[in-house]
Amino acid sequence: MSDHQQAFDLIARGSDEILKREELQARLAASMKSGERPLRIKAGFDPTAPDLHIGHTVLLNKMRQFQELGHQVIFLIGDFTGMIGDPTGKKATRPQLTREQVLANAETYKRQVFKVLDREATVLRYNGEWLTPLGAEEIIRLAGKWTLARMMERDDFRTRFREQQPISLHELLYPLVQAKDSVEMAKIPELGCDVELGGHDQIFNLLVGRDLMKEEALEPQVCLTVPLLVGLDGHEKMSKSLGNAIAVEDSPKEIYGKTLSIPDSLMWDWLLLLTDLPKSEIDAKRTAVASGALHPKLVKQELARRLVADFHGEAAATEAEAEFERVF
Repeated sequence: MSDHQQAFDLIARGSDEILKREELQARLAASMKSGERPLRIKAGFDPTAPDLHIGHTVLLNKMRQFQELGHQVIFLIGDFTGMIGDPTGKKATRPQLTREQVLANAETYKRQVFKVLDREATVLRYNGEWLTPLGAEEIIRLAGKWTLARMMERDDFRTRFREQQPISLHELLYPLVQAKDSVEMAKIPELGCDVELGGHDQIFNLLVGRDLMKEEALEPQVCLTVPLLVGLDGHEKMSKSLGNAIAVEDSPKEIYGKTLSIPDSLMWDWLLLLTDLPKSEIDAKRTAVASGALHPKLVKQELARRLVADFHGEAAATEAEAEFERVF
């Protein structure tokens, strides 16, 4: 197997959609040629809450995999888009935050993100750098590039409209403003990206970015999405507001105990999306549990140890497990 195929297989592991796969394969292959620059990988995070949870780390882990292959990651803080509020998946309009609230939340992101990413291989930027100066005229011109019919292709907008739930006009701007990130960054030599990452619910927004880049005669980015992590309840996506999350800065005891509490059916996706355990080993464990040869608690304990070790180190993981065994 070629080196670039191995690289592609690593990146494809646990991914949801890659648009387009052949473009990513070609770019990975080209980046390995002598004298070629590493790929630039972008992911945007709106700081709408003060803490990251391990659901966010599914995307961060994918970014880290690119770093391990020698590529550069751009962690884009949505200080501008965070004030709009991404309507993706929402059944009601998000409360709008002030710039001060968004920037305060961003400070916690900057502290927590390097628990996963390599600081030296990460570029950190704010999208307010190019979006704030746009002004009303440019925003109106940007809105003229898309139609209401196209915007209503989004499932969440269509559902809310059908159920007679309000849709604020500023929400319709969000996909266009996110797409504008890609256009403006492509005009900055050191920020022009090859791949944009997002959760699978972001695919509409990412594809708007590809369309706008083509319209501007820019080479469109590859879009790669990852699944949304299901939370502790085993049903809803992980969310602090739903109380089904593990925060990145939770204590070792909390991370270990909360992980042991998840339904057995959930641990297989968590192993795939939150650890670097080879998929073949995950599949073997799943088969062993199904046959009765392996107790599911042992698998869940391994998962809990790995998560604690990722955020607090091996010694903390050993101590958390020992304390859990003493208490329970």
